[in-house]
Amino acid sequence: MKKLTIAIDGPAGAGKSTIAKKVAEALNYVYLDTGAMYRAVTLMFLQSKKTFSPELVTKLAEEAKISFQREPGLNRVFLNGEEVTEAIRSLDVTHEVSAVSAVKGVREAMVKAQRELGKDGGVVLDGRDIGTVVFPLADVKIFLTASVEERARRRFLELKAKGMAVRQEDLAKDIALRDKLDSEREIAPLKCAENAHYLDSSQMDIPTVVKTILKLCKEA
Repeated sequence: MKKLTIAIDGPAGAGKSTIAKKVAEALNYVYLDTGAMYRAVTLMFLQSKKTFSPELVTKLAEEAKISFQREPGLNRVFLNGEEVTEAIRSLDVTHEVSAVSAVKGVREAMVKAQRELGKDGGVVLDGRDIGTVVFPLADVKIFLTASVEERARRRFLELKAKGMAVRQEDLAKDIALRDKLDSEREIAPLKCAENAHYLDSSQMDIPTVVKTILKLCKEA
């Protein structure tokens, strides 16, 4: 069978990463964690110990060699030949990744890298602009969403399980604001591609969403 390129876009908290990983595992495809790629560039910046500038992080992004290796239950990330799966999840990287990923040159370099990694198919990617910007000709495009209330509820349960005290109402406000910012940003705004399958998972569990997407892949 032809190896497909599968793009899963959607707003914050829609469960894109969870679903993308399970779809990739079911198809024995590679999951390209686009967020991890921006984190890898951020790690390079921190390791450089230089003052932040758009020019510096763009240069680092252009030089970065990022790859992925899927294992059962784990998506290993490599940067310039070294594994950084754990390092890119540090608090220091988390604090800086928004500033790095907002730089136009960094986004352009990452889009180029993502296209190169996915050019032969057999990949699942998730993000905000995969089906609209990165792979407009993807074989299967999914726009995965859920109501703000449902996304806030899922996030609340997730954080509660980790022992964190949060208010579901506050999470809903944060998610609604993130939706607004993502949809209105100048570079690659969040939007549903014209030929994407719109999938509202508000009333669906994870296995049902995965099964639905696998059916669409089979049809493709």
